[in-house]
Amino acid sequence: MVEPALLLELGGVIAALAVLARLAARWRLPSAPLFLIAGLAFGEGGLVPLITAKEIIEFGAELGVILLLFMLGLEYSARELTQELRRHAPAGLVDLLLNFTPGFAAALLLGWGFVAAVFLGGITYISSSGIVAKLLNDLRWTANRETGVVVAILVIEDLVMAGYLATIAVLVSGAGFADGALTLGLALVGVVLLLSVATRWGDRLSALLFSRSDETLVLTVFGITLTVAGLTEVIGLSAAVGAFLVGLMLSGPSAERAHALVSPMRDLFAGVFFAFFGLSVSPAALVPVLGVAMGLALVTAGTKMATGWWSARREGVGTRGRFRAGAALIARGEFSIAIAGIGLAGGVHADLPSLAAAYVLLLAVLGPFVAHVIDPIVRRWLARRVARGPRAVVG
Repeated sequence: MVEPALLLELGGVIAALAVLARLAARWRLPSAPLFLIAGLAFGEGGLVPLITAKEIIEFGAELGVILLLFMLGLEYSARELTQELRRHAPAGLVDLLLNFTPGFAAALLLGWGFVAAVFLGGITYISSSGIVAKLLNDLRWTANRETGVVVAILVIEDLVMAGYLATIAVLVSGAGFADGALTLGLALVGVVLLLSVATRWGDRLSALLFSRSDETLVLTVFGITLTVAGLTEVIGLSAAVGAFLVGLMLSGPSAERAHALVSPMRDLFAGVFFAFFGLSVSPAALVPVLGVAMGLALVTAGTKMATGWWSARREGVGTRGRFRAGAALIARGEFSIAIAGIGLAGGVHADLPSLAAAYVLLLAVLGPFVAHVIDPIVRRWLARRVARGPRAVVG
């Protein structure tokens, strides 16, 4: 029989997340930083530490990562991924170089070692697809020319993550160089094979899985996602990669219906995922790394602005659109926390989770703020340039 204390703690956490979600919606803020703060409040050293529900919340957090990546895969088709990679590869390369390097270099300068540097580089590299999508919708930028550039960069980042997650899974496995290289090679071959299957037979698989019964479809999709996620763990990949590839394989009516059915579960377990990561970090541990987090946040906000500016300029977008593209990409969120969570489980470095939490909190707030104020500021700046002379750049 389930202990009443467990139900009370679990119910209290979920109810608290519901209140925070309402506040985030009212204030037009991303919910992720609020969920992180809630986790900090309920974790060790927090205001009301959990006693009995932590293990169940940890399992729910693992499901949250899997469902986040599955839903992300549903947003694209394998053909779209390969097309975007070919067209926007230069922008993707600039994005990787400008935003992976600061985190990687910072970890080396701190003396954390190569493995921790790879983790911190990934944390600073990847933008938050969820926060960016919400910003584009809230600010009514979805029809703007630069939005296609922003989405293309996010698509490339998601594709890079498939190989990256496989790499860090090998790094934390403790395998030697030869064994690790072999495992990584096999894992990447597995990704390529699954992408090939998704490209060639995704439509047929989707038609085979489709059912008019919501119950049948959600059980089928959920069961296959968890099974493939488990199998990818066995062959050396992250479970998140397997979930992402399952999402890629679905298209048409199956993908549309699965999106509607799985979204509520994704929202629930994703909230639990952010809260659990906060549970694993003591608020006191944020203080020593706050200076580093602020420095990285400022540097990588600038490098994301440069990424968006350069990429939008390459597509012929005007000045205002270039600034909007850069501002939209600043926020970090779910992927950065997922990477830090893998590092936490692998014991990469004691300060990595707290630095990641502080960094994500800063940019999850700074990113939306900059996006809200950038366009009026640039518009006034351009108007002053017009007033001073005949030559002006408009967007």
